[in-house]
Amino acid sequence: MSLLPLVVGCALILAIAYFTYGRLLSRLLGFDDAQATPATRLRDDVDYVPLDRGTLLSQHFSAIAAAGPIVGPIAAGWMFGWAPALIWILFGSIFIGGVHDATALFASIRHRGRSIAEVVRENMSGAAYLLFLAFIWLALIYVVVAFTDITAGAFVGLIKLEDGQTVSGGGIATSSLLYLALPIAMGVLQRFAKLSTTLATIIFLPLVGLSIWLGQQMPLSLETLGNMNEVQAHRVWNMLLLLYCLVASITPMWLLLQPRGHLGGWFLFLTLIGGGLGLIFSTRTIQYPAFQGWTGVGGQPLYPLLFITVACGACSGFHAMVASGTTAKQVCRESHVRSIGYGAMLLEALVAILSLTCVMILPATAPELVGGPKPNVLYARGIGEFLSVVGVPIAFAVSFALMAFTTFVYDTLDVCTRLGRYVIQELLGWHTAAGRVFATAVTVGVPAYFLWQQPVDAAGKMIPTWRVYWNLFGASNQLLAALTLLGVTIWLWRTRRALWVLFVTGLPAVFMSAVSLAELVRTVRSGMAKVVAAEPATWIPRDPVTVVAIVLIGLASLMIAEAIRVVATMGRSGATPAVAR
Repeated sequence: MSLLPLVVGCALILAIAYFTYGRLLSRLLGFDDAQATPATRLRDDVDYVPLDRGTLLSQHFSAIAAAGPIVGPIAAGWMFGWAPALIWILFGSIFIGGVHDATALFASIRHRGRSIAEVVRENMSGAAYLLFLAFIWLALIYVVVAFTDITAGAFVGLIKLEDGQTVSGGGIATSSLLYLALPIAMGVLQRFAKLSTTLATIIFLPLVGLSIWLGQQMPLSLETLGNMNEVQAHRVWNMLLLLYCLVASITPMWLLLQPRGHLGGWFLFLTLIGGGLGLIFSTRTIQYPAFQGWTGVGGQPLYPLLFITVACGACSGFHAMVASGTTAKQVCRESHVRSIGYGAMLLEALVAILSLTCVMILPATAPELVGGPKPNVLYARGIGEFLSVVGVPIAFAVSFALMAFTTFVYDTLDVCTRLGRYVIQELLGWHTAAGRVFATAVTVGVPAYFLWQQPVDAAGKMIPTWRVYWNLFGASNQLLAALTLLGVTIWLWRTRRALWVLFVTGLPAVFMSAVSLAELVRTVRSGMAKVVAAEPATWIPRDPVTVVAIVLIGLASLMIAEAIRVVATMGRSGATPAVAR
């Protein structure tokens, strides 16, 4: 079966959804350009800065599209076949993920650009607010753990290409460091030399391409420089990346986050365009099985694991943190929410589909898939092959794809660390400089503990850390989306009392809660079974995955119970407060 018609058909479905369901969503929510947004009403040119739709879309897209829509679809496609993963990406992004992102962004705009946690506090209760903050922090921790380990894996070893060439992980590390230096220079020039965004893009985007080429000429290989094996080098890179998170999370946004987000957005668009062009001219066909059965490779159940594994490719609670953390403070018109909130999620679905094709073009017996795919390498090989079709040298194309992968992740890592710091400071009420340092150290220190461990299987073989925690990351991230949808549903019901609210946001909240809690329960049962098998006399779990899963179930259950109490109170009082602005 040819790959092109299927991908084109998926792109058309997403485009139709944007102009139909996205437009319906806009009417139901009631976007009103006559109302001043927080970016214009509270403008301070520090946090509240109105941006034009195109620039903000690029920045927001870069922030939300990290490793999730690459790793998740590749892992799910390998386990269950490409058809279930593809169906969930399309359905989930259109009716759940896109709705989640758009409503979270709109709710934040209607609440003075405040975080989704504060929207929960204003429309539910102080108890729900504290529970939600605690849940957010744990979810952010596992985003940092999973994405740090995957990125560190790109900095070690060699990728051998079919034509005999190699791509060095150390070269990717060099390119990444050069890439991090470029936005800093760009930010300084824009702030102090008043360099325009257009001119900065023209200057610095080609320099990113140069850094990709230079990286392979000057590889920063810890294996060679530090006389380490790949496992040791991987662990050191994990710690160095967390050190980067520590520094980046307290660096002024204008110096790193904003210019890097702009360049990262261009990276995303170029990857989509290049991969799309390669698909048009490629002769590759679909070889991987469409369906592997209700129990996939490795004996994993399709329900609920498919919906957890695909993660950000269909829905992501992390997007609400980005939308209400920074994006809502920069939207200059409410009508822009459709393209920035809903549209960006559909674009991320395209990234997920493009990632899934990297599995689809391989036979099930391909060496790259034996024992489980290494997602960043598989993605780089697939995108590299598509780009080579349009004349890009294969080694540069693979390096470009790996750099694009790490670029997506950088945005997520320091944003997560920054948001984690905010949560700790809010929970402790410690907003001084000492509180900032302490909160940042805790937010980085906990992932450091998990990443320093070296998990092994029953045979003593090393397991990548991200694989151990991916399901927990996925479940916590999807449950965060469910709780966000729950909070938004209560806000909309309080202010609209319209039946459509129950279907548009209520049902997605119920579905995401069901699959997320089902996976967490499955995780706890599996962990407890291992405890009992090892020590029949004890019922106390010791591995962090089981313990955190129990904590997440408890926090989510308490918040759901609080939501039921609030709804019951609303029903008795019959009060309908005014829309917050």
